[in-house]
Amino acid sequence: MISARDALERLRAGNRRFVSDVRAGDALTNQTRRQALVAGQEPFAIILGCSDSRVPAEIVFDQGLGDLFVIRVAGNIVAPSQIGSVEFAAERSGTRLVVVLGHSRCGAVLATLEQLGRRSDEQSRNLRAIVDRIRPAVEPLLQTELGRDPDALVHQAVRANVRMSANHLRHGSEILEQLIQKDGLQVVGAEYSLDTGVVEFFDGVPPASS
Repeated sequence: MISARDALERLRAGNRRFVSDVRAGDALTNQTRRQALVAGQEPFAIILGCSDSRVPAEIVFDQGLGDLFVIRVAGNIVAPSQIGSVEFAAERSGTRLVVVLGHSRCGAVLATLEQLGRRSDEQSRNLRAIVDRIRPAVEPLLQTELGRDPDALVHQAVRANVRMSANHLRHGSEILEQLIQKDGLQVVGAEYSLDTGVVEFFDGVPPASS
């Protein structure tokens, strides 16, 4: 079992390769790798990310088959099915790192801000279910000076939504709480930059070892 700290370093190294356009190679996805995974999987990290087509976790972290257990949903929100998926991977595979991965200019966050600024009945009930989960994270920001700076507002709203989802995972499941307290599970929040390709880990990140 790889520790959360070592898993985080693997993700950081993979993202550096992605940004530098130096990929690990075909060994990550070739037939030998596929055959080795037929009997089971041991992903070293769980990624709860946004469904945005520009942010595929395996690519931005330069990982291959069997490396990541990826859950994708618009706005990287946390609902019961997402919690259950994280519990499944953490318990069954012994994975000790969970990353909530948001990204710059997230459409789901933008849709939430738009609805808060101008109530709309045009959204479907299903889309409103996503927006309503993001709303508690971003609504307080509108009461600050950020309300007069649209770009800064979106940036902080994306991060606030990531923090809320990460906290929901840390405190919204007895199983995950026990794994955090007793078995070294860590939940961290990160943001992917559409402009640079860099993933910045900013929430719940363990201090560097001395």
